[in-house]
Amino acid sequence: MAQQWIDFRSDTVTKPCENMLKAMMNADVGDDVYGDDPTVNELERFAAERHGFDSALFVSSGTQANLIALMSHCERGDEYLCGQSAHNYRYEAGGAAVLGSIQPQPIENESDGTLCLTKLQRAIKPNDFHFARTRLLSLENTIGGKVLPLSYLAKARGFCDEHQLKLHLDGARVYNAAIALNIDIGEISQYFDSMTICLSKGLGAPVGSLLLGTTDLIDKAKRIRKMLGGGMRQAGYLAAAGHYALLNNTQQLSIDHDNARYLAAKLNELEGFSTQQYQVQTNIVFVDVDPRVNINQISDRLKHQGIIITPGYQGMRLVTHRNISKSDIDRLINALT
Repeated sequence: MAQQWIDFRSDTVTKPCENMLKAMMNADVGDDVYGDDPTVNELERFAAERHGFDSALFVSSGTQANLIALMSHCERGDEYLCGQSAHNYRYEAGGAAVLGSIQPQPIENESDGTLCLTKLQRAIKPNDFHFARTRLLSLENTIGGKVLPLSYLAKARGFCDEHQLKLHLDGARVYNAAIALNIDIGEISQYFDSMTICLSKGLGAPVGSLLLGTTDLIDKAKRIRKMLGGGMRQAGYLAAAGHYALLNNTQQLSIDHDNARYLAAKLNELEGFSTQQYQVQTNIVFVDVDPRVNINQISDRLKHQGIIITPGYQGMRLVTHRNISKSDIDRLINALT
């Protein structure tokens, strides 16, 4: 029997539950490139309606969803504004620039994860052929585990309308944001021209993300998905997992958030570890590790005990998810003592 790891590296490591696996095995499938996979079609219809968009597209990953969104909004030589810490700028291999010929204009994120609208305004390029054309503002929610306030999203929407920009949301963990704010997801999605949702993080599906937008945007996105090699055939087996996740797994995130706060409190009781500099809003816990603590050595020791962490990532980052229980956290704390 395979070892059951306690894995704090990310919420991407979640495994499908038994009921999700049953939904996958029983999925009615076709060929999605031809548009005749009924389970994919139903997921896309449901997702568009649930989040207040005209249309949706099921893709293989959040990185692909973001890239397709940027390439659908922007042409070659255009520019998008984003945060210096934004995943689609910092952690997606420069795809917008390399594959879309789209220039990123990063702005330093404020301490709460927002972007200063005054700084954004200064970064918008004049209507002059010397400059890239600024077309889009891309936000991320959550970002580093931080939740963007609804009041800020409303201001960002007004800013984009004023400056004739489109507004995109990298919503990889947008359900974490909605659960943390105790609001319906539609109260976030209403402000955006397009939005991505990762189904394979806290929501627990094994594969897949969604891109949501207008009918015209998604029609263009389908062509770009094909160009990027993202067309899938009997993808309904995967779409069934994503649909199950949206229907059944969103409320689990509140447990993940509670567990993250519990984890942070327990870490603060240990010598050499402190989360005091970082407010835990959702399921991500950042930890300052005393330089005298050999975190790499500790990581190796923990692995021999069936516990996996990522050492040295901004000190240390630990992520709670549906496969992490409070007793698992206690095991980690005991192992660190």
